[in-house]
Amino acid sequence: MKRYNDTTYTLLGILTTDCKSGYAIKQFIDRSLNHFWKISYGQIYPTLKLIVQEELAEVRTASSPGKPDKNEYYLTPKGIQTLKNWLEQPVEQLPIERNEILLKLFFGRYQSHENQLLLLQKYKKELETRYETYRSIEQAIIQHQEQDENSAYWLFTLDYGKRTTQAAIDWCEFTLKKLPMG
Repeated sequence: MKRYNDTTYTLLGILTTDCKSGYAIKQFIDRSLNHFWKISYGQIYPTLKLIVQEELAEVRTASSPGKPDKNEYYLTPKGIQTLKNWLEQPVEQLPIERNEILLKLFFGRYQSHENQLLLLQKYKKELETRYETYRSIEQAIIQHQEQDENSAYWLFTLDYGKRTTQAAIDWCEFTLKKLPMG
């Protein structure tokens, strides 16, 4: 079985949804996957080209009155099987988090107490904003869950984001109380 990069498998997965054009795929990534999986706009079209070359998807031209034609991508049976095979493979390693806040706090002895406080307070506020974003996404999914068989799985990944974000907020509150006075 040929191995592809993660972006290829991600786009194969997205093509199982109603997102068929490069623009729709980018919108989908920005609204959902971007919270836990980053793909740049510059990766999308080269990967779509590869997917078509590998016969994992086919491209069709879609026309709408008054609009320019656009390419739409549809998985082939080979593409669906490739996605299924990848999904069945075990995860090779646990994800490694890169967190600049933790890195700066690790060396916090060399930072002023005021800066430490500002760093953690700002981080906590950004986490709270992220949590509220997740709640609004959750409500949108719940409102439309009857129409999409993927919604239960989207809610599982969203729940992970909510829980880890809440844990990080709790950690900020704990750490702010425990910071040694400079």
